[in-house]
Amino acid sequence: MTARRLLKAAEAIREVVSMAILTELRDPRVEHVTVVGVEVTPDMREAKVIVSIMGNESQQRTVLKGLQNSAGFLQSRISDRIETRYIPRLSFVVDDGVKKSVAVQQILEQIAKEREASQKGIAPATASPSEASEDAQATDTPDPS
Repeated sequence: MTARRLLKAAEAIREVVSMAILTELRDPRVEHVTVVGVEVTPDMREAKVIVSIMGNESQQRTVLKGLQNSAGFLQSRISDRIETRYIPRLSFVVDDGVKKSVAVQQILEQIAKEREASQKGIAPATASPSEASEDAQATDTPDPS
């Protein structure tokens, strides 16, 4: 199967799975799920559904288990709406992209606060002990010139 056809099939599977999770799936464990993407093998026998799940690690594991248990139902929805020779076996993988972007945003906000505080002449309140020891070492070493 050509790469273009695989991409179209993956997109169609993503749409069907995301709509089925949103509107038809009645498993109480499956909530706060976003289908980010789908990767399909060239023979269309397996599909890896990449999902983003809001919540802590235990909540994510619970939702992932609910999705794995609902895989047969979701495969039947795919077979109802998409005509292919094989209905791919679904596996679910958690995408940590959202969590990482939130962490990066928090770090950037912290850096902005520290810069703002240093411009006003106030020492940053969140200096770590390692930073303090590095500053002390820098002032204790004599100038080689």
